[in-house]
Amino acid sequence: MARTFRLYPSHVAFTGLIWASLLAATYAQNAVRLDVPYVPTPPEVVDRMLELTNVSKDDYVIDLGSGDGRIAIAAAKRGATAFGVDIDPDRIAEARENAKKAGVEGRVTFEQRNLFQTDISKANVLTMYLLQTVNRQLRPRILDELRPGTRVVSHAFDMGEWEPDQRDTVNGRSVYMWWVPAKVEGRWNVEAGERKIALDLQQQFQMLTGKATVNGREVPVKSGRLRGADIELVLETEGGPTTLKGRVDGKTMQGANWSATRAS
Repeated sequence: MARTFRLYPSHVAFTGLIWASLLAATYAQNAVRLDVPYVPTPPEVVDRMLELTNVSKDDYVIDLGSGDGRIAIAAAKRGATAFGVDIDPDRIAEARENAKKAGVEGRVTFEQRNLFQTDISKANVLTMYLLQTVNRQLRPRILDELRPGTRVVSHAFDMGEWEPDQRDTVNGRSVYMWWVPAKVEGRWNVEAGERKIALDLQQQFQMLTGKATVNGREVPVKSGRLRGADIELVLETEGGPTTLKGRVDGKTMQGANWSATRAS
């Protein structure tokens, strides 16, 4: 004997709630966890980011959190090779389509990837529009993995205690740029003409302090700064300040009339 069930409105509502809950649970399981919400960078800010870093055909640009691809695509239009990563597959699909429309798909690549697990060591330009907390998490990797002189540019968010080498404002939006500094902390033996100098440096990002022993006399480093691998030191020596300008190359430094080797 067949039975007939009467479906009351309350049953329909209850059934709907069950389906809604199941769909929500399924979506939550499959949804991509975003470290940074997607907010596009305005075109004028993109242009300024690439101007500050002087992007050209000789550069390899990595864009972390590439979104719809606009920064990497703009870099490719300037002749650079660009690589963008984003954890959201929808953004990656959109970026690839935008690169195709722009006619630069041969110079730019997009991959779905966690930015914290992305190899950034090959970049000589790194672009970002992330969050303050994410920038700070990335900062140790930027300083350790990128080569001295690599340009790093961020829209809206800085790097905390690591002060930018340049800062600009475009329509009320901040753009920050840094050169990754060489590592020079420690003792150096300097030859400057007939003078032999024992130089002890302390380093806080691109800023340098320390002391020097010149002909047995200890003098302070009055000021010191790195711009990538370029170094400038001012020593408070007898007869007035002595300025040493040169370039760092691993365990050596070289200037027009001086040279140095790392002692420790």
